[in-house]
Amino acid sequence: MTKLVMRRRAADNRYLHKDFHGALSCGIGYLQEHFGEDAVRQYLRRFALTYYAPLREQLRARGLDALEAHLRELYEIEGANAVFERHEDELVVRVAACPAVRHMRERGFPVAPLFHETTATVNRALCEGTPFEAELVVYDRTTGRSVQRFRRRSA
Repeated sequence: MTKLVMRRRAADNRYLHKDFHGALSCGIGYLQEHFGEDAVRQYLRRFALTYYAPLREQLRARGLDALEAHLRELYEIEGANAVFERHEDELVVRVAACPAVRHMRERGFPVAPLFHETTATVNRALCEGTPFEAELVVYDRTTGRSVQRFRRRSA
């Protein structure tokens, strides 16, 4: 009998981690309940500064092109309807509905009151030490619809 071997790598599979968002939301809720809002923001900031260190370096070196490429790939993977508006020193991202929030609501997972900080705080941390700043201009807690703005800091 011939033995068939199938070789697969993680990269061969479509990247999905939707239930991660539910776990993250629970963690954020726990931190807020036991340690307060500042603990949530501190945790997300420290995470972003470390995890996104390579992206932050690209942002310093290549500017908003690097950030736009990253966000386009991220939102494509997540299946988000995102519209990008690019100007010389500004990038505006309009997300019709956050796929993470939609996934959690469809499955009855609680969405932490500070879940929006996964966008607001992380984006601000991404810009730390770069010539750019981030602002969460609009956020709808029900759908996760957002408008995010990245722009060159004032001199």
